[in-house]
Amino acid sequence: MEFIIITGMSGAGKSQAANVLEDIGYYCIDNMPAKLIPEFASLYSSASRDRDVAFIIDVRGESDFGNLFESIDTLKSGGHTCKTVFIDCKDDVLVNRYKETRRVHPLVKQTNMSTGAAIALEREMTFPLRERSDIVIDTTKTTLAQLRERVYAAIGKDGEKGIRISCMSFGFKYGQVSDSDLVFDVRCFPNPFYIPELKHQTGLDADVYNFVFDNEQTKIFLEKLVDMLSFLLPLYKSEGKHQLTVAIGCTGGKHRSVAIAKALAERLGESGYKADTFHRDINRE
Repeated sequence: MEFIIITGMSGAGKSQAANVLEDIGYYCIDNMPAKLIPEFASLYSSASRDRDVAFIIDVRGESDFGNLFESIDTLKSGGHTCKTVFIDCKDDVLVNRYKETRRVHPLVKQTNMSTGAAIALEREMTFPLRERSDIVIDTTKTTLAQLRERVYAAIGKDGEKGIRISCMSFGFKYGQVSDSDLVFDVRCFPNPFYIPELKHQTGLDADVYNFVFDNEQTKIFLEKLVDMLSFLLPLYKSEGKHQLTVAIGCTGGKHRSVAIAKALAERLGESGYKADTFHRDINRE
């Protein structure tokens, strides 16, 4: 049986992530005290339930996450699969979200401090949990639809070689990817944007894809990147990493990065890895 811990910053999107899990059949439990998780798991398993379970845990119910760490270790020692997904977001965006929704940060209710101060305190409190999480999803520049894709990738079953790779394309003009593990800049290769008939297409279109890979240097780059990842991925797996995000960036995130991320995922898939693509900025103007 699989257990998922959804945690992270208040206002970052934990509820939306839980909704995604619930939609695909997970039994979601919000704000259960961490000490009770192993007992619940034991009772739930003994009842021969076949639904996987997700717990949503945050500062509303936990001020000391040591209890959560202990419960996670207990689940794993009992033979259960347990992944921790940390939903994060930049502080200034969180402040704006609270302003827009007119909701009150949970720590404001407890401490009577400002929203900004409460977010800073929560980040300090949750830092050890973020460090121990298997997967971190940053929602700063992510739509609800994109968050759904990221959650699907995060909980997906491991590929044949035991680690899942998310090949993400993005545009540097829209900001870096804060939750990536590896970032590669492909702005050095010829840009289809300056070809009139290709400008309004994307790297998923055959004409743009072929233009990108008609360049010999792009082909060499892909070969070297696949070779490097083939060396690194077993090392990441041996350290207990379940998911690796490889971000490929070009100027606008529509042409070169999209084509190369697509090709990289296909090559990794051919090598037996479970690889997904996620194109953050492909629909931007």
